[in-house]
Amino acid sequence: MIREPPQVTVDASGTVQIPLEILAEAGLDTDSPILAYSDGDGRFVLRRLTDAIDDLLLGEEL
Repeated sequence: MIREPPQVTVDASGTVQIPLEILAEAGLDTDSPILAYSDGDGRFVLRRLTDAIDDLLLGEEL
């Protein structure tokens, strides 16, 4: 099933609310520690902290 991704907005404090269904699909919950970084023009990446640490230990790029 193809569904249109939800639109979210960055508020005045820089906060973005990610819909719960998107968090669940990514294997995250509301208390999950994540890293956020830019991936170029208009894109950013959220990574589960443990996955990012594992990548660093294995020598893979974020």
